[in-house]
Amino acid sequence: MRQLRHLTGHHRTVTSNRVLGLLLAFNAGAVNAGGFLVVHLYTSHMSGFVSMLADNLVLGNMALVLGALGALLSFLSGAATTAVMVNWARQRRLHGSYALPLLLEALLMLVFGLVGAVTLLWRTPFAVPMTVLLLSFIMGLQNATVTKMSSSQIRTTHMTGVVTDLGIELGKMLYWNRTGSPPETQVRANQQRLRLFAGLLGMFLVGGVAGAWGFKHLGFIFVLPLALVLLLLSLPPLWADRDRLRAALGTSGPGLPPPLA
Repeated sequence: MRQLRHLTGHHRTVTSNRVLGLLLAFNAGAVNAGGFLVVHLYTSHMSGFVSMLADNLVLGNMALVLGALGALLSFLSGAATTAVMVNWARQRRLHGSYALPLLLEALLMLVFGLVGAVTLLWRTPFAVPMTVLLLSFIMGLQNATVTKMSSSQIRTTHMTGVVTDLGIELGKMLYWNRTGSPPETQVRANQQRLRLFAGLLGMFLVGGVAGAWGFKHLGFIFVLPLALVLLLLSLPPLWADRDRLRAALGTSGPGLPPPLA
C-alpha cells in the first residue's frame, strides 16, 4: 500500500514517475485503441481533431466541424480539471496530489464501462455521441496528470513526442565519435531516457492490443479492470489523507485538524 501511495504522491522520484508513466501508457493505449473500435475515432489525438476541424471548415461539413470542436473542448476541459484538482490538493498539503484526477478518471471509466451502449445513443449538440466527449475528457485528465507529475517530461496518451525523443536518443547512440576526441565533446545516448521512451512506446502498444482485443470480444465491460487499476493507484493516498480531506471539505469532527493553507 505504501508503494502505491508514493506513486501518486506530491514528492516525485525518477522511479515513481517511470512506473506511473508506464502504467498509464498501457491504460491510454487500451482506451485509445478500444475506443476506436467503438466510435471510429482516436480520442487522444488532438492533432487529428485540429486537422479535422480545419479540413471540414473549408469543405463546409459542419457536423464534422462540431464533432472535432467538441472533442477538443472535452480534452481541454479534462486537462483544466486536472490542474484545478492538483493545485487544490497542493494548497491543502495532501500527500496524494495526483490521486484526485486519477480517481475521477477511474469513476468516469466505470461509468463508460457500465453504460457505454447508452452513451453511444446519446447524441450531443456537437453532433457526436457522448462517448466521444467522455473519452476525450478522460484522455485530457490523464495526459495533464502525467505532464504535471513529471514536469512535462512524460506523455502517455499520444506517442508523437515519445517516438521523437526515442529517435533522438537512438541517433545519439548510433553517432560515431572520432577516435581520440575529448570525452566532453563525445555524443552519448542517455540510457535512462532511452529505456523510458522505449518502455512508454511498448506499453502503449501492448495496451492498444489488449484494448482492441478486449473491446472486440468483451465489449464495454473490458474497461472495468482498467478502472480498477486506477482505483488501486488513487485510493491508498486518499485514504492516508482522509483527515485532511474531511477538514478541507468542512466535514471534520472534534479533534480533526483544520484545513491547511
